[in-house]
Amino acid sequence: MAQTIRRFPAITLNTDGHPHPRENTLVGIAALFGLLAFVSCFFHNLHIMSSWTGLIGIIAGMWGQFVSVTTAERFVLVISTGAAAIGFYLGLAHGGFFGGM
Repeated sequence: MAQTIRRFPAITLNTDGHPHPRENTLVGIAALFGLLAFVSCFFHNLHIMSSWTGLIGIIAGMWGQFVSVTTAERFVLVISTGAAAIGFYLGLAHGGFFGGM
């Protein structure tokens, strides 16, 4: 009964079947910095880290949107850039880049 076995589709960003190393690297960078900025923005004493990682995440996400090829890449980039923007703005609200008053 091999026909009854359901296989899950592979989770990949390359839905068109071609490798995209530059685009996938930008997706990874945006996701990493977006998650880091989002988590660190909830701690007032980490405002410097959330501001800088949020800014890097926004820049990487926007550049990734500019060069992205597949819809899966764009989906992850929008979520990651949004998380980075939230971390960036809350980091600025808590003290900014260099530790204001």
